[in-house]
Amino acid sequence: MDNRKTRILVVDDEEIVRESMAGWLEKDGYTVATAPDGPTAVERLRAEPWSILLVDLKMPGMDGLGVLEEARKLRPDAVVVIMTAYATVDTAVTAMKMGAFDYLVKPFDPEELSLLTQKIVAQQALARENILLRKVLKREYRFRDLLSNSPKMHAVFDLARVAARSHSTILVQGESGTGKELLARAIHVESPRSTGPFVAVSCAALTETLLESELFGHEKGAFTGAVSRRKGKFEAAHGGTLFLDEIGDVSPKLQLDLLRVLEERRFSRVGGTESIQVDVRIIAATNRDLKKALEDGRFREDLYYRLNVIPITLPPLRQRREDLPLLVEHFLEHLGVELGRKLEAVSAEGMRLLTAHDWPGNVRELRNVLERAAVVASGPILDVADLGLLEVHTEERQGSEGLASLEEVERRHIAEVLRRTGGNVSHAARILGIDRVTLYSKIKRYELRKEPESGT
Repeated sequence: MDNRKTRILVVDDEEIVRESMAGWLEKDGYTVATAPDGPTAVERLRAEPWSILLVDLKMPGMDGLGVLEEARKLRPDAVVVIMTAYATVDTAVTAMKMGAFDYLVKPFDPEELSLLTQKIVAQQALARENILLRKVLKREYRFRDLLSNSPKMHAVFDLARVAARSHSTILVQGESGTGKELLARAIHVESPRSTGPFVAVSCAALTETLLESELFGHEKGAFTGAVSRRKGKFEAAHGGTLFLDEIGDVSPKLQLDLLRVLEERRFSRVGGTESIQVDVRIIAATNRDLKKALEDGRFREDLYYRLNVIPITLPPLRQRREDLPLLVEHFLEHLGVELGRKLEAVSAEGMRLLTAHDWPGNVRELRNVLERAAVVASGPILDVADLGLLEVHTEERQGSEGLASLEEVERRHIAEVLRRTGGNVSHAARILGIDRVTLYSKIKRYELRKEPESGT
C-alpha cells in the first residue's frame, strides 16, 4: 500500500509535539501537515481533503472537541484521534460520542502512534473496498432505476431486457407500488426507441370523455371548452413509447378505440375526420386481474390479447423480502442527498419491523415510510419510533383461522387505515404508499364507505 496517499493533519499548540509527530509519521511514508491551533486546522479542513486528524484536546481558544465537531461537518470521512494528557473516562466517552475513532494518552511513543495509524489505514482501505463492492453488486442487481437481488426480480429484468429490443406490445402486471412505470421507462431507455419520447397516461385518473381527449386529442369545438385544436398523447409519443397505466380501468368504448389503434396504427381526434397515422410502442400496465375481468365481461378479450403480447409480472415486495436491506440502503442514500443530512442505516429492531411488515403499498410504501423516518429521526440511525408503521394485530393478520384471501387482507387493512385517519384519503394514501386515485379505486372496488375528509 502506498502510504503517501494517506494525508494526516497533526493539530497541537506545542511545536515540539507537532514536529516530533510529523517526523515519525513521515518516516512511515505518510503525507503530513501540521496546525498550531483549532481555527488553523478548520481552515485546512475546508481547503483540503484529509484521511486522519490527530488533535490535541487541550488548546487555547478552540479545543480538540471543537475541531472534532467541525471535522464531522466538513470532512465526515476523515478519522479523528484525540490526544490528551488528561485522560479520563468522561473525556473518552465524550470524544467517542462525538465521533472520534480513538484517543492517545500523552506521552506516547512512536511505535504506539505507528500501530494506531496502521490500524486506521487498514480500516479505511477495507471501507473503500466495501463501497466499491456495493457499487459492483448494485450494477449486477440493477435494471436502470429498478434494484433487486431477488431471483424473481432477476427473471423480470432478463425478460424486460429481451422485450426492450423488440417493438412488441408489453403488458406489465403487478400491485400498486411495485414499480410498473419504472419498469416501463427502463424498457424504453433500453429499446431502439430510446431517443424518442416516453409519454405516460393514467387511465384511472380521468373520466371517459377526458381520457378520450387526452389520448387522441380533439378538434376545435369538439365539445364545450374545446377552444382550439389539441394533440393527444398518441401523437406526442410518435417515434417513442406510450405507457398506459391502469389499463384495466378503461371503459368499454375506449377499449374498442384502443383496439382499433393497436390494429391499424391510425386514429382520429375527437370531433375530427382526419386519419392520423402513428408509430408508437405500447406498454400497458394494470394492478387488476385482467383474466378475471375477461370472465366478468368487464374487459374485451380481443384487446387483452392485443396487449398481452409480452406479459411481465412484477412480484410484490412481501414475496421478495430479501430485497429490503438493499432497497433501504438505496433509499437512505437518496434521501440523505435530498434532505441534506447524513442517514447511515435502520436499527436492527427497525429492520425487524420492516421485514415483518406486509407492504400493501410495496416499494412505494417503503420509500414513503423511510422518508417519514428520515424527517423525524434525531440522528443518522432510524429507529422503530421513527418508522411510524401501524401495528397489525395478530388476529387481523391471521384472518378467519388464517384462511383470509389476499384481497380480504388488503380490504381490511385499507379500511383500518381509513378509520385511523378519520377518512382522510390524502393521509391514508400516504400511509399506504399509493396515490389518491388508486385509493379511490380500491374504496370503490371493496365498497368501503369513505368518511368525509378532515383535510387534504
